[in-house]
Amino acid sequence: MLSYQHIYHAGNPADLHKHALLAVMLARMTEKAKPISYLETHAGRGLYDLGSAEALKTGEAAAGIGARGDWFAPDHPLARAVAAVRAEHGPDAYPGSPRVAAELLRQDDLMHLAELHPREHDALLEAMIRHAARVYRQDGFEMAMSLCPPEPKRGMIVIDPSYEMKEDYATIPDFIRKLHRKWNVGVIALWYPILRDARHHEMIAELEEADLPKVLKSEVAFPPVRKGHGMIGSGMFIVNTPFGAEVEAARLAALFAQG
Repeated sequence: MLSYQHIYHAGNPADLHKHALLAVMLARMTEKAKPISYLETHAGRGLYDLGSAEALKTGEAAAGIGARGDWFAPDHPLARAVAAVRAEHGPDAYPGSPRVAAELLRQDDLMHLAELHPREHDALLEAMIRHAARVYRQDGFEMAMSLCPPEPKRGMIVIDPSYEMKEDYATIPDFIRKLHRKWNVGVIALWYPILRDARHHEMIAELEEADLPKVLKSEVAFPPVRKGHGMIGSGMFIVNTPFGAEVEAARLAALFAQG
């Protein structure tokens, strides 16, 4: 489906959870001199204006970066990425995961970003024009299978579909198993929403039974960001988890638990 646009949700509590873990993992991975590959299956537009009519319509950022931005010290990799983006684009700018990654990656690292939505794809091209990213208007799952294992072989993929297609819950475990067989050293980071009906349970149970290495499951809970909203939490399931991510996951869990 091509209806989902993340601008309505950018900077919300789920984004903070996802982007904080992503930033910490990339910071650790780039401590070593060897270059890495960074892939995203559903990249979105990469850069968001929290002062836009769409963002203000839902007000989700107010419950996320607006209320919880002080969770991140200036030297936290997510805070550094947000600061760099706002220095360039103004105080209402918020980076999607491609721009979070771009602010932390180095000149020799490679980015492959897939986005099928035509308007989001065009915006992604513009957001990444100053960064060495290869942007594909292609199904992200197909892109991942065609490129993996990438070169450089060391690296990470972020899988972040909208889940508007309920089939994603059923197909993702097999996709991740196949992807890991092709790219057994790659960090695989899956984000998923935690909804009132807990539809993610079967997907995560299947992944937990798949005998994947160095797995981290990070889940946080938060109140609905607006009346009638079904999302009550955010989850990340990570394969080949980089050292240090567990510490950040525990820190975030404690902060979200405090409200």
